[in-house]
Amino acid sequence: MANKNYDSEFCGSLPLHNINLIQPYGYLLVLQKEDFTVVQVSENTEELLNLPPADIINKSIERFLGKAQFETLKQKVATDATGKLPLSFNFEVNTTNQRMLALIHIKEQYLIIELEKVAENTDRYFTEVFQEIKYSMANIELAGSVQEVCDTAVRELRKLSGFDGIMMYRFDSNWNGTVIAEEKDEKLEKYLGYTFPASDVPKQARQLYLKNPYRLIPTRNYNPVRLYPVINPITHTFIDLSDCNLRSVAAVHLEYLKNMGVDASMSIRVIKDGELWGLISCHNTTPKYVNYEICTVFELLSSVVSNKISSIYSKEEFDREAELQNKRTSLIDKVYTESDLAAGLLKDKEQNLLDMFNATGAVVVNNNQQTRIGETPNEDSVENLVIWLQGKNVVKTYANDNLAAIYEDAAEYADIASGILAIPVDADKGNYIICFRPEFVKTVSWGGDPEKAINFEPDGKAYHPRNSFKLWQQTVRQTSLPWSRHEINAAEMLRSFAFEFQTKQLYN
Repeated sequence: MANKNYDSEFCGSLPLHNINLIQPYGYLLVLQKEDFTVVQVSENTEELLNLPPADIINKSIERFLGKAQFETLKQKVATDATGKLPLSFNFEVNTTNQRMLALIHIKEQYLIIELEKVAENTDRYFTEVFQEIKYSMANIELAGSVQEVCDTAVRELRKLSGFDGIMMYRFDSNWNGTVIAEEKDEKLEKYLGYTFPASDVPKQARQLYLKNPYRLIPTRNYNPVRLYPVINPITHTFIDLSDCNLRSVAAVHLEYLKNMGVDASMSIRVIKDGELWGLISCHNTTPKYVNYEICTVFELLSSVVSNKISSIYSKEEFDREAELQNKRTSLIDKVYTESDLAAGLLKDKEQNLLDMFNATGAVVVNNNQQTRIGETPNEDSVENLVIWLQGKNVVKTYANDNLAAIYEDAAEYADIASGILAIPVDADKGNYIICFRPEFVKTVSWGGDPEKAINFEPDGKAYHPRNSFKLWQQTVRQTSLPWSRHEINAAEMLRSFAFEFQTKQLYN
């Protein structure tokens, strides 16, 4: 049984960006871009401006900011066509001066302003934290492996933030996430080594992390705040809150946190090659608000971690590519020396196809003749496999690490050939070079039964996340270690050489 893709089409299609609600730890205003007239507000803005939402609509934001602050806003917006701009505003709230952190989102047709209260002594606190973050960054940069980066990042982030627990998990090719680093106190369950199904962070949520470096939920026990009016009068639709920190959270996720025994959470992205590589999840058993300044520190560390992991991978990939290039060149020399493709690729006991592709068996099929090395399926099985490859019209290098899942006959020899790397030299004639990898039996420790990740009620509409994250183990069979991108590329280059060599042999 291969490692299944537990991504959820249902969860992945939920319009999370159009949740027309915000969390109550801040305020939201939407302005007409041309004249800075307020066209939409969160209903809790009445606390800040001492006016009901209906009386705020169609008023210029200048009325609430004053002339000097309004001019600053206009100047800032004029210098940046798109993006987010942090500003600081002062509001008179019940005869008290309230300083607010404003995050301005500049859209094509309107502006979104997110407002959060600025905590007292923030400057002093930020200065202290920044001194610590320099040490954290230095420690991350000193890490020599991806695992060391992850362990260091989790440790340093917990030290900086004071969350009860922090864990970091990495996504696999099916978007299931495995916890690879963890720092927690005794109040929280330990999940190191556990895998969580892709439906826990569905496609739609993953896409939002490409827009927002982090996601903060100070408490799951909040009453969401509606926008007024409900429909944005400029677009005549629900407003897109994709990149807003205040955006409310789907009820199913809040229930998920409850089931984990978590009240507050913060998730930080890790990016590699422009894609979401993993997440750092911070959890607290009691409410915990993290101000924007500290969130910015987390955003910076997210970039540091992402860059360091990318750097380590780049070096490893460069070294592996160089190694494969040298081995390919050596094999080509041997083919020319032997004046025979099969002999050149397989004859040498030290340097051969097995060594190049980390395989345990290989066969060269040329004009219905099979030459093999190591552990391979028998002659009839290879002949049938070649016919199957021809039926799939495999004319370029083909790699598979779970052959039995799509080719039923392969189940008979999965112990020695669960994975294949098929290199067509002349597919029409059935001439192939095929490398084999054996079954790699592994046990996946799931955080709860992945088959019960989403539980629908009888009406088929209401649904809930699983309520248990207890260890649920699955044995994965008939699967080999995966073929890397560099191995597939090297195989494709070898295919080009083999075709050219055989063609020359034919006409010599």
